[in-house]
Amino acid sequence: MKYDAKAIEEMIEAYLPEETGHQKTVFSAMNYAVKAGGKRLRPMMLRLCYEMFAKEPQEALVRPFMAAMEMIHTYSLVHDDLPAMDNDALRRGLPTVHVKFGEDMAILAGDALLNFAFETACQGFAVKPGDANVEKAFAVLAKKAGIYGMVGGQVLDVERAGLPMDEDQLAFIYENKTGALIAAACMCGAYLAGADDAVVAQLEEAAYAVGFAFQVQDDILDLVGDEQLLGKPLHSDDKNHKVTYVTLHGMDAAKQYVEEMSEKAIRILENIEAWDEGAKADMIALVKSLINRDH
Repeated sequence: MKYDAKAIEEMIEAYLPEETGHQKTVFSAMNYAVKAGGKRLRPMMLRLCYEMFAKEPQEALVRPFMAAMEMIHTYSLVHDDLPAMDNDALRRGLPTVHVKFGEDMAILAGDALLNFAFETACQGFAVKPGDANVEKAFAVLAKKAGIYGMVGGQVLDVERAGLPMDEDQLAFIYENKTGALIAAACMCGAYLAGADDAVVAQLEEAAYAVGFAFQVQDDILDLVGDEQLLGKPLHSDDKNHKVTYVTLHGMDAAKQYVEEMSEKAIRILENIEAWDEGAKADMIALVKSLINRDH
């Protein structure tokens, strides 16, 4: 893989705020959350989808969107960990933001990361003023992170905690809480590169399949994973009384579903005509790696 998590982390860190001034504490909490590590899956997918179609790649255009994508993802984790949500004390083997900085500052840090993400993505407008594709990418980023995307999925996830859930409700949560940002990453990358709407629609379908596979694999790892590799305690879904694909269908069916959704995404990607076939091959390899990931 041409890009690894470490390289993307170094790029993202260049966009983080300096920890100075009267609001230094929230800057520290923001940076702590982002620097805690992770797979950097979303900015990596954004980069690869951009390179699949960019005939004249521009770093100054794609990098702010990559950083913004990870900031939005990180804000969602900071808020997910709060006592009112999942009440988790560890994230990636480190104390969660509310444990280290207090609940009030964790709420503000999440708010700050979300707002700062859009401030960062706006840098793309200066690279290509008036470009319709940059506008489309920005609109996708905003919608997929909001009430018709990630936040919408979180709403049902919170409301149904401890209650029975049917297949449609669980699918809505997975599609939006997890899949929406993965879709946003792929769609933003393609739009920034100038891909047309039909191609972006294919990538969106592939990304949602990846999102389902990714979330069900998370469900599996929550039961049988390695706490050291995961960086958080097992059985958090049980602790929060959440229905998952595993509880509805069983472990074997869940593993089969991960494979089926990953294969669906790969089929779609293989049939897309890309400008850079190497980037497409890397994207397919990334999707394949999700099937057998252990953290």
